[in-house]
Amino acid sequence: MLGIIKKIFGTKQERDLKGYQAMVLEVNKHFAAYASLSNDQLRTKTLEFRERIADYLSDIDVEINRVNEQALGTDDFNEKEMLFKQVDELRKGRDKSLEEILMSILPEAFAVVKETSRRFSQNSTLEVTATDHDRMLASKSGKTYISIEGDRAIWKNSWTAAGGEIIWNMVHYDVQLIGGMVLHDGKISEMATGEGKTLVGTLPAYLNGVAGQGVHIVTVNDYLARRDSEWVGPIYEFLLLNVDCIDKYKPSSRERLAAYQSDITFGTNAEFGFDYLRDNMVINPEELVQRKHHYAIVDEVDSVLIDDARTPLIISGPVTRGAEDQEYVELNPTVKRLVDEQTRLASQFLADARKMISSGNTGAEEGGGGMSLLRAHRALPKARPLIKFLSEEGMKVLLQKTENVYLQENAKRMPEVDRELLFHIDEKN
Repeated sequence: MLGIIKKIFGTKQERDLKGYQAMVLEVNKHFAAYASLSNDQLRTKTLEFRERIADYLSDIDVEINRVNEQALGTDDFNEKEMLFKQVDELRKGRDKSLEEILMSILPEAFAVVKETSRRFSQNSTLEVTATDHDRMLASKSGKTYISIEGDRAIWKNSWTAAGGEIIWNMVHYDVQLIGGMVLHDGKISEMATGEGKTLVGTLPAYLNGVAGQGVHIVTVNDYLARRDSEWVGPIYEFLLLNVDCIDKYKPSSRERLAAYQSDITFGTNAEFGFDYLRDNMVINPEELVQRKHHYAIVDEVDSVLIDDARTPLIISGPVTRGAEDQEYVELNPTVKRLVDEQTRLASQFLADARKMISSGNTGAEEGGGGMSLLRAHRALPKARPLIKFLSEEGMKVLLQKTENVYLQENAKRMPEVDRELLFHIDEKN
């Protein structure tokens, strides 16, 4: 029966390949059409893609900005929290919309990279109208493959990578186009050494790079990170993208921050990992180096995610000696006094609640047993005497009934409960 089903519907791999092969035909159709474009027209396809992405996302971006400004402009904590949650949901929707528009331009983007590779492989130089991007690159040391002559920029098809001179001579085969589609789908593309993994990576890296949110190319060692960034970097740069490698710079430096702002960033798995850990330790947002994670390609994924992952990344450093330098030692007495005073208040409210409830006063308003019980709970919900009292019959129901009175209309009346407390603990939030 299984064999009959496979004959009718095919295996999962066969169905996937059928879909990819249909897209390969579309890529090659655009590739043939792009042969008639000038060099300037070919590279400005990047700007066209970015404009199409911006247009597709314009409505949701406007809505995100509107809700975010509304959240920043309100002083009501509950309203602010609700609005920021709405922003988070909108951003998730934006990510899905970005996936949709990237899939729609995938055949054209892949064709642009393939055509660029063909032109570099068949011409010793490519001449284009010089842009600010070209002039900036030409002014940097090591970028000997680009020169400026008047209003023209001359791109060579040879450059230095990892200390050796290379001449670009690669053009994507159909199977490599499929490999790029597999990587864009977030799947693993298994290829032997020499089958063109680095060339395959140029396709989804460019496609996701035009989104302007950063692409990480993760390698297993420093040599590969530097070599690959120098080897394929000029292809991306010709297409108006910025490329850099974090392993060239010291951690937390301005240069490394700038590398993370590039459209495509190369680096080793350890450096990306340690930067992530450091970002979780900073005090000010300005000290963060990584942006919101958008898309990554992991080279030798089995080594990075299995072998190397067995060794945890740990950041350690010297502890400042001397109690006078420790913020904890300085702040602890103040916090302790605050908690001690709140504990005293909680005990008093619980004692008042016992007396009033035992006398039949279970009111939710000021002076009622329900109010005192709610204040004791808002003060220290994990206090053992309170937990024991709430285990008695009817007490938890009374607490919930009283709380519901003050939770109406987005907890508009809750400040009446909390005004007698030094702080409150809201377990639900």
